[in-house]
Amino acid sequence: MKNKKALYLLLSANAVSGVAQGISMLAIPWYFADVLNQSSDFGVMYAITTILTLFWGLYVGTLIDKYSRKNIFLILSIVGFSFIGSISFYGFYSGELSTISIGAVFCYTMFVYNIHYPTLYAFGQEITEKKDYRKINSLIEVQGQSTSIIAGAFAAVLITGINTEFLAKVGLENFISLHIEPWKMHEIFLLDALTYLIAFFLILLIKYQPIFEKVIDAGNILNRLKSGILYLKENPLLFQFGIGSFAIFVIVLIHIHQLVPIYISNHLNGDASIYATAEILQGLGALVAGLSIHRIFSKTNTVKAILILMIVTFIVLEILVFTKSAYLLVFSCFLLGIANSGTRILRITYLFNHIPNHLIGRTGSVFHSINVFLRFSFIALFAMSFFTTENNIIWSYFIGGFFILISLFPLLFYYKKLVTLKQPD
Repeated sequence: MKNKKALYLLLSANAVSGVAQGISMLAIPWYFADVLNQSSDFGVMYAITTILTLFWGLYVGTLIDKYSRKNIFLILSIVGFSFIGSISFYGFYSGELSTISIGAVFCYTMFVYNIHYPTLYAFGQEITEKKDYRKINSLIEVQGQSTSIIAGAFAAVLITGINTEFLAKVGLENFISLHIEPWKMHEIFLLDALTYLIAFFLILLIKYQPIFEKVIDAGNILNRLKSGILYLKENPLLFQFGIGSFAIFVIVLIHIHQLVPIYISNHLNGDASIYATAEILQGLGALVAGLSIHRIFSKTNTVKAILILMIVTFIVLEILVFTKSAYLLVFSCFLLGIANSGTRILRITYLFNHIPNHLIGRTGSVFHSINVFLRFSFIALFAMSFFTTENNIIWSYFIGGFFILISLFPLLFYYKKLVTLKQPD
């Protein structure tokens, strides 16, 4: 495999910052849902941030296709260190952070996600031979989800602390005697900021030789975006595939950041340890997908494999509506982790094989924009007081499940054509 050292440095930087980002993104929704009891306010903030990423996402694709992906990562790292570090410093200075400051970190990280992951996959494609696309996409997924598991474990400790009650819940009270106070939000943010700085220096070390010459379109943003839309218009099957296969990601991302904290707090009457455990199991499921999804579906084509995972997701979401069990929630999150990450690996590999590298960013912007609009619609809907009152959050899972079911139909309708679609030379 060419550029192996560059790839490992890239993944190392992604892992370091990913752990702290994951802790922050777990701590903030739980803080709003359980500590402040402001789930609706968080939902409104989440919805506003999501719709703003629609315009940001349109610009992101053209940045990825026009500028050095290494330089994009360097800028993201230094800006992340400066922004989150400043908020953390203010927290240490004043003794606490306002909800606006905490929300700002969540919003900023959401904006970073929207450029970080498309750039990561595009960079991986740029320095990887076509025969290794599956391997690289799986490796990125394994690394990413491994950090999610670590982040979930650390989040459980940092959000709740460690005491006798916590050790009893995990069955270790007879083996370990340990006491750790819960971290304050500005302390968690300091850890987050420092990992951005470490990532900066790791990325700085990256040296690579592109597998093929990058084609740079010097036109303005609007024209480059139009070229992505035109390509998908000329290849409508890819558009149908891209939209249909994105459905799981739409719902599972909302489940992670908005729904599951309310589900645990209002429906299960649980605490942060259940929340962190659910996130760890979801990360573990995603890790399983990264390690074995291609082996699991080795005798099945990509489109059929995605359809199977969408059906599994539908069933899991509907089960959560009619049950009330922390154990079942945790196992459901494990299955959702497999389905979401498995679909993402299969989807990205399919698109990599059918879309040229110099267009991958701007076509991704088109898919991203539609995805953001759908997420905004659901987030705004679920932020209504009805869904955050008593245990009405279960209806959000009911609605999400049927959205997955409806999204199956384009893939079923165009199934044969998608399977036989010719790859570009």
